[in-house]
Amino acid sequence: MHFIVSSTSLLKNLQLVGGIISANVVLPILEDFLFELDGNTLTLTGGDMETMIKVQMEIQRELTDTDDNARTGRICIPSKILLEYLKNLPEQPVHFTINKDDSSIEISSNTGKYKIGGEKADEYPKEPQPNDATSFTLPSLRLGEAINKSLFATSTDTLRPAMTGVYFELAQDGITFVATDAHRLVKLTRNDISCPEEGGIIVPRKPLQQLKNIIPSDESPLEVSYNSSHLFIQNNKIRLSCRLIEGKFPPYKAVIPADNPFNLTINRADLISSLRRVSIFANKSTSQVVFDIVGNTVNISAQDIDFSYEGKEQLSCQYTGDDMKIAFNAKLLIEMLNNMEGEEIRLELSMPSRAGIFRPVEKTGNEDLLMLLMPLMVGV
Repeated sequence: MHFIVSSTSLLKNLQLVGGIISANVVLPILEDFLFELDGNTLTLTGGDMETMIKVQMEIQRELTDTDDNARTGRICIPSKILLEYLKNLPEQPVHFTINKDDSSIEISSNTGKYKIGGEKADEYPKEPQPNDATSFTLPSLRLGEAINKSLFATSTDTLRPAMTGVYFELAQDGITFVATDAHRLVKLTRNDISCPEEGGIIVPRKPLQQLKNIIPSDESPLEVSYNSSHLFIQNNKIRLSCRLIEGKFPPYKAVIPADNPFNLTINRADLISSLRRVSIFANKSTSQVVFDIVGNTVNISAQDIDFSYEGKEQLSCQYTGDDMKIAFNAKLLIEMLNNMEGEEIRLELSMPSRAGIFRPVEKTGNEDLLMLLMPLMVGV
């Protein structure tokens, strides 16, 4: 088994699949990359026990290389040493020669020769198959945007596994992405994507983190398939499969207030800047900032009584409703606002003890974005 590949290109593709490899693996072979050669196509695989990512790339051959046995084969190569080597190698052709008898790998470049030991590919876990799967397509860019705007709100509480992923609520007239950690909630609906069947799946956080880094930021189509246990996403170069989270997603619609009559419109960038400054003076355990809304002015304040810290700022806004004082966690709020788009955002309120709903004033295409944040008790 022999092939030639660009060092830069190989490193780039290995980094796409390498992010899914865990530091603490159950099976030692999952510390390796799986290389599968078929003619001029090299398929690179990385995975853990729950997720597998495959990327295809084209390789070069020497004109004298006519041996069919050299044109096909499978081998597992240790990921850490290969990545470290490629990171320290300037752009140049790299020759790989694999001895199928003892699984040794010889790597040759312009600067030298290196040898490492591989493992037989038969030991590598098998990729799950999309049996009885339901499929639909959506633009790569749209899925990437949905992941970026929802993933940050997932929970890290392993005692509530259903909340550690993003809920895909599927319908023929659209798809809704929902994430919550019990303090905040994100609901993003796109009505330009049609799913053949109604249903819902919960996709874990880790594969979604990797997916947003490897899919292209364009309108190229992605094929999405799912069955009762797995999700499959692929295009002509990349394929991801992951195990779904079992269980029922919380009834998120019940926590979204139906009637929030008071509306505050404010510049998003100005609000983020003000929150960053004022929150420096907030209590470190609560990160509480208080919004004191009077007329078309919002006074943002924070204090830490233990250290006699206090910060206050005033921003102009457009507000319709009764004067109100409401408190939020500044860290959570800043993260939410950073994952929204548009110049202005609208905050919908009803009373200081009920959740505030944040929306962008300008809607983007066929997208409807809602972010909810639970308030803190003023003074805590």
